[in-house]
Amino acid sequence: MTDLPGIVITGASGRMGQMLATTVLASQRARLVGAVERAGHPWIGQDLGIATGGVANGVIVTDDPLTALAGAQAVIDFTAPAATVEFAALAAQARATHVIGTTGLEPAHLARIAAAARHAVIVRAGNMSLGVNLLVQLTRKVAAALDPDWDIEIVEAHHRMKVDAPSGTALMLGQAAAEGRGIDLDANREAGRDGITGARHPGAIGFSSVRGGDIVGEHDVIFAALGERVILRHVATDRAIFARGALRAALWGQTQKPGEYDMLDVLGL
Repeated sequence: MTDLPGIVITGASGRMGQMLATTVLASQRARLVGAVERAGHPWIGQDLGIATGGVANGVIVTDDPLTALAGAQAVIDFTAPAATVEFAALAAQARATHVIGTTGLEPAHLARIAAAARHAVIVRAGNMSLGVNLLVQLTRKVAAALDPDWDIEIVEAHHRMKVDAPSGTALMLGQAAAEGRGIDLDANREAGRDGITGARHPGAIGFSSVRGGDIVGEHDVIFAALGERVILRHVATDRAIFARGALRAALWGQTQKPGEYDMLDVLGL
């Protein structure tokens, strides 16, 4: 068992952190060797299993990611942009695969992640599920097949606690649509419509966000023309799909050269 890749989970107390820990612990292909939380968190110093209301598993929650990463082969990170760029630098020092599911990353964050990727494998994706990544491919193909008279709208829904909008997955889909149409997403993006907005801008890719309850994740890509619509849809009902995808990415990264990758690379799409 000790020859299996050792994996560290950051943000271990969060919903995704707990799901990731459960997934790694249940895996026959990896070991959970570390759990990281922010300084001052009440779980610091506790056994992760006890902290989550279960039985002890020997993994002590720490606020020292450098120590946690010592000897680890991968870190799975669904936290916040400021934390993620720090973890990227530490993972690069440790030459550990860094799987990033954090969303809301801005150009300055991405630049630091790109620098870290010169020294270690980084797999970054707005969504780790197989179904969503297939949807990305379909969106690109449909956008390429339809002429610009077809309007493109992306509607996403998530739980009430999500802090960024549009979701990382929605932006992935928007980027795929823009690539399929051969346009720049930033120059053709419309979001947050309110009031007297005027007619829809020709060629725009629109985004709408819904927040409520415990919605895990729902994404629709709507291609609308006069008299007809094509709708591509993905609905996630269990957060475990993201954890399984992240673990798959961490294992895949063990045989890759340093660089930035995404889930399309991991899935061979």
